[in-house]
Amino acid sequence: PLEMSAKKPVPFLRRVVPVTKKVQRDPRFDDLSGEYNPEIFLKTYSFLDSIKKREKEMIQKQLKKCRNVEQKEKLQQLLRRMTQQEEEQKKRQKWRERELSLKRQQREQAQQGKKPFFLKKSEKRKLELADKYAELKRSGKLESFLSKKRKRNAIKDKRWLPSQKSL
Repeated sequence: PLEMSAKKPVPFLRRVVPVTKKVQRDPRFDDLSGEYNPEIFLKTYSFLDSIKKREKEMIQKQLKKCRNVEQKEKLQQLLRRMTQQEEEQKKRQKWRERELSLKRQQREQAQQGKKPFFLKKSEKRKLELADKYAELKRSGKLESFLSKKRKRNAIKDKRWLPSQKSL
């Protein structure tokens, strides 16, 4: 900005050069970007799954060849993270399928003339636990899962019991 003398009064209507301000827009909250639909998003970017699979295979090959301890540890950590992301994606997909099946059932009941019935969050959680139980039983990991759960619960219960020192 131009420096003006303090002795001379500033004119009431001074000319200012207008500067066009860039309007930044966030695509997450802007209507121009359209509505977010997870199904469409997954279909559009499904090619990323094959790329991730190739990367994972490549990392596994590098891990077999690697001799450096630090590099090997980094690769193992990366591989672990990739497998966790894959499992999480599968879990989300299962949840989405379950939600879609529930919606389908509700639509069918509405077409038959019955009043729509929406499950509560607790009921959905119970259905999810039943699915998890069935899958663990199929894979043969049910006993180990239940024993771990029992141990965890026993530790929680011990925390509330009075200790020998205080008696």
